[in-house]
Amino acid sequence: MTPEPVNPVLLERIDASLRRDLRPVRPRASTGVQVAVLLAIYAAVALAGARYFGYYGWRRLSTGAAGLIFPALGGLALLAAAASANAMTPGSKRPAHPAVLLGVVCALMVAIFAVLFGDHRTDRFVPQGVSCLRAGLMWALPAAAGTWLVLRRGFAVDGGAAGMAMGTLAGLAGLTMLELHCPNFRLPHIAVWHTAAVPVSALAGYFLGSKRKAAELMQ
Repeated sequence: MTPEPVNPVLLERIDASLRRDLRPVRPRASTGVQVAVLLAIYAAVALAGARYFGYYGWRRLSTGAAGLIFPALGGLALLAAAASANAMTPGSKRPAHPAVLLGVVCALMVAIFAVLFGDHRTDRFVPQGVSCLRAGLMWALPAAAGTWLVLRRGFAVDGGAAGMAMGTLAGLAGLTMLELHCPNFRLPHIAVWHTAAVPVSALAGYFLGSKRKAAELMQ
């Protein structure tokens, strides 16, 4: 059967209809630029939170302790920023799953705290701990919002993993703020309550990322 020729006028109308909705798309920044911006947001939020609450922890920390804690936090933030940018870029390489990164963050920081702080007292463990955790999560929120604004034009193949990576970065901003602010150097307090800001933020990011991805698939 010979197909009937299509009316050229109809084709022109279809072409005009498609062109009417076309808009130029601004290219995304390179991964390196995105990572740099994410690190700037991480640092700005951590410093702003410490300034708001006071740099009491920073003033009490020894030079050696500060020289170990903050480079470690900065390095982990760099890894989390790269993981976040890669998770929102389809086809990019992922050296490790964000869940592995989360485990490394928690294990490394607890190990560093265990080496530096020898006070194991636990009096007022819960009241003081809840207060610090709340403060850490409070400042993780603007870090998460800033991270999302930078990466929102990307596309996450694995929404849960992308959310976990961004949540880990946001939690590290909260943890860094607590290390600058909190003068309570008891190991149980720091290892549990300060570090908890990271997994709580990461799990929240995982839940939100998975939920958003599910909503996209249902559309």
